[in-house]
Amino acid sequence: MLKPDYLRETPSQTAGPYVHIGLAPGAAGFDIYDRELGWDIAGPNAKGERIRVEGLVIDGTGSPIKDVMLEAWQANAAGHYAHPEGGGPVEDGFRGWGRVITDFETGEWAFETVKPGAAKGRSGLLMAPHISLWVVARGINIGLNTRMYFDDETEANAADPVLNLIEWENRRPTLIARRREGDGQAVYRFDIRIQGDDETVFFDI
Repeated sequence: MLKPDYLRETPSQTAGPYVHIGLAPGAAGFDIYDRELGWDIAGPNAKGERIRVEGLVIDGTGSPIKDVMLEAWQANAAGHYAHPEGGGPVEDGFRGWGRVITDFETGEWAFETVKPGAAKGRSGLLMAPHISLWVVARGINIGLNTRMYFDDETEANAADPVLNLIEWENRRPTLIARRREGDGQAVYRFDIRIQGDDETVFFDI
């Protein structure tokens, strides 16, 4: 009989390093699919402003985590989601969902899409433009859910029903991406902090 000192963690107890092999095999060096699942978020026919979203996932020591996978969900520029109860029609090819992984060397992640419009939530209240993100990585046993809002949507953010659920106003900025112009394209920077000072707000959903 093995003593507890000899027991080892099994693959089912952690999200990595198998997360890339199973969910983004191309990035892990496995040529399985003709096209990597989930990389095309908006499609070529989507209307609205084309944007780039980029950032890091940072641990409690301030270091970037380099084996992260993120999934993103969003509405189109009209505030409609790509499902039957999404509020209205979407453009042909608009998925509103995508999957990206971090660079193994730098920890940077990025994707290109269109800036979403304000959309109605389940309560019927209008939500500010945002992108929902789900984060998994080695050592994260349960995926973390958060949202990314836009710093140039001040009025909409102030009225957003989800942001207003956060009692501590000084925590709300952890959900706001910062805009800059880069190579003729709007770029939004959104760093996600797992622990420590300025820890990102995560939602239990």
